[in-house]
Parts: sequence; C-alpha cells; structure tokens
Amino acid sequence: MTDAAHTPDDVTPVDAPAGAAGAVSAPTVSAEDLAAKLAARLCHDFMSPASGIVSGLDLLEDPSAKDMRDEAMNLIESSARKLVDLLTFSRVAFGSYASAEVFDARELEGLAKGVFAHVRPELDWQVAEPQLPKSAARALLNLLQIAAGALATGGVARATATQVDGRYTVLVEAQHARVRMHPDVAAGLAGQPLSEGLAGRWVQAYYLNALVSAAGGVVSAIPGEEKISFQAVLPA
Repeated sequence: MTDAAHTPDDVTPVDAPAGAAGAVSAPTVSAEDLAAKLAARLCHDFMSPASGIVSGLDLLEDPSAKDMRDEAMNLIESSARKLVDLLTFSRVAFGSYASAEVFDARELEGLAKGVFAHVRPELDWQVAEPQLPKSAARALLNLLQIAAGALATGGVARATATQVDGRYTVLVEAQHARVRMHPDVAAGLAGQPLSEGLAGRWVQAYYLNALVSAAGGVVSAIPGEEKISFQAVLPA
C-alpha cells in the first residue's frame, strides 16, 4: 500500500451516496472471517514500507550502486519511519493495547499525525477532550484512517470529540472538492458483508461498525457539499 488508507489501483472511488451510510444492521460476518480479512489488510499495509527497507539494504550491498548510497539510506529511513508509525497506530486502532481503558488525547494525536505524515491530506486535530475511553479512541483513529482514504487527492481531515449527556460524539470531517467514499466503505460502515471485489477498503469500515456496535453505539458517514462527515456516537 502506498499510503495508510489502503487504495488498491484496481478499484475506482465513486461519489458518496445520497443520505447516510451507518450502522443499520448488526455485524453478520463471522469473527474468523473478519480476523482473516483484517490480518490480510494489515499485512498489505506493512508490506510496502518493509519492502522499501529491504530494497534500500539491497542497494547498500550492491557494489555497482555505490553512488546510490545516500538514496538507499533515505529509502531505508523513510520506510522504517512509516513502518513504525503504522505499527504503533495499528496497535491501538486494531489491537487491545495492553489493559489501557482510557487514552490521553495527546497520545492519540501523535498516533494520527504519524499516519498522516505518509498520506496526501492534512490533519486538523481539534479534539478538546483531554481523554477518551478505549472505544471512542479506537473509533476516532479508524475514522481518521478511513477519512484519509476518502481524500486520496488531498484535502483536510478535521477531528473533534465531545461528551454530552453521557455520550461521546467522535467526528471526522473529510473536506475537499474531490472527496470520495467507495461503495465498499459505505457497505462496511452499514454492517453489510462484502458482496464482491477486494476486502481492503471494506474490512476496516466493517470492523469499525462491529467495534462501535459492540460498545452500544452507532457509526455513520454523511455526505455534504465537498465533504463527508464520518461520525461515531458511543456511550461514555
């Protein structure tokens, strides 16, 4: 994957559908199938920077490429940084991350910045809450990565999180004239199984639906004028 949002070359993004895509049905895919597809997605994400490191090392060991040493070192450095950023992000977004039940917003901002350092859109972090519970924190990170995928040509992903009347509202607004949401993402956010095609885009959205539903919340994606609002509402 060339960025953290998983954008396969053989799938063409389309405009977001009219109305909202959200948790309209309970997850129906088996845990085993979901785990397998999610593992495949993560392996795909990590393969690109890992391959970059290996390619850089191969250049260093090639006696005929001594004039490319600086280029090789830059490739190794940038690929290693991307791999670490993705691994650190994924440990919280997809893993249990030890026994932590509450996350400092500054830590979450650092994780998000690490991912957005390797994609075209910019991150506008406007989370005022000093801490977020695990479910809201993981929802926020996944929403940000999904929003980055909808901003393949650039733009801004604005993140906010508020607590009102015993519920957290986590919102990521993907803003750009060419913002797009792939139909597989809409299906995943609605808790619908993958009908056909590759699971790379669908699986994270479906995982997020399952995550938020298990916490007693709902997730949605609402298209607007030159933006898509990705939102999760969860109990505090």
